[in-house]
Amino acid sequence: MEVKVMKPILGGNQCIADTNRRDFAAHQLYLINVMASPGAGKTSTLMRLLPELQADHAVGIIEGDIASSIDAEKFQKIGVPVIQINTGGGCHLDAEMIRRSVPELKLAPGGFVFIENVGNLVCPASFDLGEDLKFVILSVSEGDDKPYKYIEIFERADVVILNKTDLKPYIDFNDEYFRRGVRALNENAPIFEISCKTGEGVRELADWLKQRNRAKQAC
Repeated sequence: MEVKVMKPILGGNQCIADTNRRDFAAHQLYLINVMASPGAGKTSTLMRLLPELQADHAVGIIEGDIASSIDAEKFQKIGVPVIQINTGGGCHLDAEMIRRSVPELKLAPGGFVFIENVGNLVCPASFDLGEDLKFVILSVSEGDDKPYKYIEIFERADVVILNKTDLKPYIDFNDEYFRRGVRALNENAPIFEISCKTGEGVRELADWLKQRNRAKQAC
């Protein structure tokens, strides 16, 4: 019975996601679905990344949370357009939510839209939003075994970001084991190591994103 219920839900979501992808491409917007567990550093990563992008591109945020607007208020304080979506208990954002939210940001062509999904390594993996890239962020403090436990989200990742690398001297994190787990599931996703505290690796990630955006707009 569960399969019969879920198939229509996912099928309907996919139809909207495909429409989103066409519409956002027509408006020359580049969307990134940011997924991670609570505390991995989604908001902190974006707060570090945005200044590297804003000089040349419009940037907006869609903030997904079960409740509150705490993170959205952080972006508002630095003048970044943000739309808050509270799911009221839902464990992920869906394509219809994104379809309704993106136009409200009123971004210029060539802009980036970052979708900070609900903190969860399970549910968001199954729902296409019409995005160009899926970011999966993992922090060093969460451990090196997450790719072995949360298979689908790492399989679907377009980019894997290892955050809080400044903690490596203090935490038993096996880089080789982590990377082997990612590569067993996903051969192509680049792995960026960053520290939101020190800024290490953030510029490299920003430069890579700009290159991908330029390539899309040139098509």
